[in-house]
Amino acid sequence: MMKIRGRVLVLAVSVPVIAFAAIGGFLGKSALAREDSYQYLRIFEDVVSLINSNYVEEVNIDKVMLGAMHGLADGLDPDSAYLDVAQVKVLDKGDAGGSAQTGLELTRQYYLRVIASRDGSPAARAGLMAGDYIRAIDGQSTRDSTVYEGQRLLRGKAGTKVRLTVLRGNAAEPHDLELGREDLPAAPVKSRLAAPGIGYLRVAEFTKATSDQLKAEVASLSKAGATRLILDLRGTAFGETDTGLAAARLFVKSGVLTYRQDRGKEKEAVLAAAGDGAITLTMAVLTDNGTSGAAEVFTAALSGNKRASTVGERTFGRAARQKLVRLPDGSALMLTHLIYLTPDSVAIHEKGLVPDLPVDQPDVEFGQAPPTTDAMLDKAIESLAVKAAA
Repeated sequence: MMKIRGRVLVLAVSVPVIAFAAIGGFLGKSALAREDSYQYLRIFEDVVSLINSNYVEEVNIDKVMLGAMHGLADGLDPDSAYLDVAQVKVLDKGDAGGSAQTGLELTRQYYLRVIASRDGSPAARAGLMAGDYIRAIDGQSTRDSTVYEGQRLLRGKAGTKVRLTVLRGNAAEPHDLELGREDLPAAPVKSRLAAPGIGYLRVAEFTKATSDQLKAEVASLSKAGATRLILDLRGTAFGETDTGLAAARLFVKSGVLTYRQDRGKEKEAVLAAAGDGAITLTMAVLTDNGTSGAAEVFTAALSGNKRASTVGERTFGRAARQKLVRLPDGSALMLTHLIYLTPDSVAIHEKGLVPDLPVDQPDVEFGQAPPTTDAMLDKAIESLAVKAAA
């Protein structure tokens, strides 16, 4: 028979976990699904009991509980997280760590992992790339760090530095480097002629000004003789989703731009409106594994409405919204509650968008100079030239 101390420990651990199962019905949509979740809770109770009675040292209940909470959230998606009481207090204070930043957008995969480095940022100048693992920040392991905590640690006062331990690809040894923190202005849309009759636009992030900037740059390219366009969204992981949709309206005259799917609700269509679709030039969009969020919703709107072909790599797959669900003890869950779908009703989140014309980015070793040629851009120019000839 379980000792009294063991029963108390099991009760202490199980009650908060049961609260996880109950909040918002996140562990099941039906009574049957909830019953299945309670089966796991019974197994969980057995595991706690066995740990308590068999582990070589006396169990630290706080450590066990914290690990259990993080594990539950980690099983959902990288943007869902358990925040302890101290982290919630920091969040409530609006303490983002400071106004200056390194230009990194992060996700989580065992450790914190780079989605993209923003153009012109300290991270980009240091050569950090999509897929790099951030093993430690200022000597602190990121093994148990949430995305939100990682982003906060990277921020600070302008002029200060942060030390990162980075691992790339199959390298046996990590690299240590320092990044300065800077107040980064919004990245403007840049344009040039990539080839005769083909305009090139680089959108490094989506802001409220992006739509107007795109309109102005396309007008300038048209005057210079461009009849086709290439939009470069490689490594574009910055900006709110709504700004990506606003930019998509410039190119899509009618139809569904995206669907929003909230928990327990019918999917909501976001439609093109009267006056949309002013830019009618034939287009191609460049994507890679760092294309994320607003850039993915933008790309899906154009691709799904046959307004642009896509060239490059599968996008990252991060098109969702999160909300904070508070727990009775002052801790909280950051939970993904809404996802975006393509015009064909396919979820973007955790899946990404597959390009029409696949082209792999070359692997670059840490410290190695990037290639002088651009296979993706060349493929896009080639494809637009073929369409023009047809």
